[in-house]
Amino acid sequence: MSDRRNDANFLEAVMVESGATAERRTEPERASPVFITAYAIAYLGLWVALITPVVVSLAVRVQQIDPDGKEGSLALVTGVGALLALIANPFFGRLSDRTTSRFGMRRPWLVGGALAGTLGLAVVSTAQGVPVLLLGWCLAQAGLNAVLAALTALLPDQVPTEQRGRVSGLLGMAMAAATVIGTFLAQALQDSAFWMFMAPGLLGLVPALLLAAMLRDRVLPASERPRYDAGEFARSFWVNPVAHPDFGWAWLSRFLLFMGVATLLTYQAYYLTDRLHVPADEVARLVFVATLVQTVFTVAGSNASGWMSDKLGRRKVFVLGSAAVFGIGLLVIALAGSFPVFLVGMAITGLGQGVYLAVDLALVADVLPDRDSDAGKDLGVFNIANALPQSLAPAIAPVFLAVGGGGNYPVLFGAAAAFAVLGALSIHPVRRIR
Repeated sequence: MSDRRNDANFLEAVMVESGATAERRTEPERASPVFITAYAIAYLGLWVALITPVVVSLAVRVQQIDPDGKEGSLALVTGVGALLALIANPFFGRLSDRTTSRFGMRRPWLVGGALAGTLGLAVVSTAQGVPVLLLGWCLAQAGLNAVLAALTALLPDQVPTEQRGRVSGLLGMAMAAATVIGTFLAQALQDSAFWMFMAPGLLGLVPALLLAAMLRDRVLPASERPRYDAGEFARSFWVNPVAHPDFGWAWLSRFLLFMGVATLLTYQAYYLTDRLHVPADEVARLVFVATLVQTVFTVAGSNASGWMSDKLGRRKVFVLGSAAVFGIGLLVIALAGSFPVFLVGMAITGLGQGVYLAVDLALVADVLPDRDSDAGKDLGVFNIANALPQSLAPAIAPVFLAVGGGGNYPVLFGAAAAFAVLGALSIHPVRRIR
């Protein structure tokens, strides 16, 4: 399948100029600064909408609705939502690979997903019980993960190899900045349940619509669309790690690191209240302070390492070192007995996470099994490594917390650190990149 970045006339002109009417065009043109800026802002907005509830808003909302059963209800909502995200991301990625709309392959999912995600957040903000809150969060996860699938596919669609490290670094910075913006909005708007969710939702919606309006999207003719049946649906969630071992090891590395990330994001609010004895009305503010510290180091690590990765032509060493550093930061948090020590741990995790996120997406784009016809699906499968830990971490966390009689956060974050270190080791067998 051809990699059409513009329309059929553009592709025909390229073929005539090159004298190769049957030749695949697999490498996109150099991305413009305007596109890169719009792309990074849309990615930032998506993560503001998606991560703000995970970091603090859902915990606050669940505590308002069900104060006595907050831990179990939060685990239910985040776990089911993450399970839906696990399915939605590769599913919508596969559909975008097969979309024959005259508006392009990715644009319909950017627009439709952003609208559905915003509607879901509106339902969450007005819910009066856990079941309705769960329903709204599932709708938000489905819509926002459709946007994520389309945005991720734009990296191999629109950005050539020599720019991917730098662009991936910007996207890593966007994820970190999204956490700061989200926690700031949550603590600033904590008196309004509606705006605590809708302000991040609008920050996700508007940039996605602006990017969709300016995008020179790939167009897939209906005659070239592959079949989509039950077998293709099942294959939407699978890339054979035996046939494509580099992709498999990259997937495992991100999965293990994000087990640590999900544990920290989901339980940091309860860690502050239950272990460090922070008053409930101070939690949102201190989570914002901790996230701000973490993000300063994330941005520094992401910006520098993305540029250096392109310059040196190396990816693995950055991933190896960054995941190990993230694990060390989690160990510091596990042993923290005060908020200042907790902040030191957050700074270390920020540095590790920044370097990792800057390089890891560029790495996986370099080892995609088929960038021409399956980029959306394969990157959706890769994003399962982000979503699955959001379900597994809350599910297994009570086992670690129960050690020694309950509330054992040092054991929980120690286990999360072990996952991150294993994630670092898992990138070593990748052969196609250095």
